[in-house]
Amino acid sequence: MRLAIANQKGGVGKTTTAVNLAAALGAMGQRVLLIDLDPQGNASTGLGIGRHSRKLSIYDVLLGRATIEDATLRTVANNVALVPSTVDLSGAEIDLIEFEDRPFRLRSALRDALAFDHIVIDCPPSLGLLTVNALAAADGLLVPLQAEFFALEGLSQLVKTLERVRASANPHLQLTGIVLTMFDRRNRLCEMVANDVRDHFGDTVFRTVIPRNVRLSEAPSHGLPALLYDPRAAGSEAYVELARELSARLPVRVAA
Repeated sequence: MRLAIANQKGGVGKTTTAVNLAAALGAMGQRVLLIDLDPQGNASTGLGIGRHSRKLSIYDVLLGRATIEDATLRTVANNVALVPSTVDLSGAEIDLIEFEDRPFRLRSALRDALAFDHIVIDCPPSLGLLTVNALAAADGLLVPLQAEFFALEGLSQLVKTLERVRASANPHLQLTGIVLTMFDRRNRLCEMVANDVRDHFGDTVFRTVIPRNVRLSEAPSHGLPALLYDPRAAGSEAYVELARELSARLPVRVAA
């Protein structure tokens, strides 16, 4: 299963979801490859890969300078490998202009990545060429959504992009699910937003919600997923439950 994790709005828990969902799937015995497609490189840091260790990155892969296998690194999380990001990726949209197949560079690179049950792609907070590459390569899209007032407005833009990618690049792409993040049950607005999202998208919204949790915020500074930093934290337990719910929805496979 190739899963793009995307939301053009920043600060919604996208990278936290990518790192901890990958770690939770790995803890279940699934072989996971996490691709850090965000120039900020926070997913790489959150899995304990310092900038000095990133000799090759997804930038090199997209430009054809390295293969996925060349750039893949082991991480602190069991069964989780990583293709890291570097700041060079911020110029990728310009550097890829010369390639006629620029929306499909990632999909082509992943054809030989057959050793994994799941490939999780952490997208940048935009709907540009990098995110389009992720959606063109993915089987499914998972959307982390903060339970706030403008949540549905931003989600509608992402769904339109999903439809455009289906029409032009990847007709098999599915909206795998929406996960509510930074959820505070004491906040009435969170409950109202959650109800609105469920009214619009029904069972596409995961039952599991990710709570506001200080351990989720602390873990990246230690180079660890929250599941390793504090496995008993409410946020860690939520991501374990999300991994179980995702696994129950989807077959374990990597598309050819």
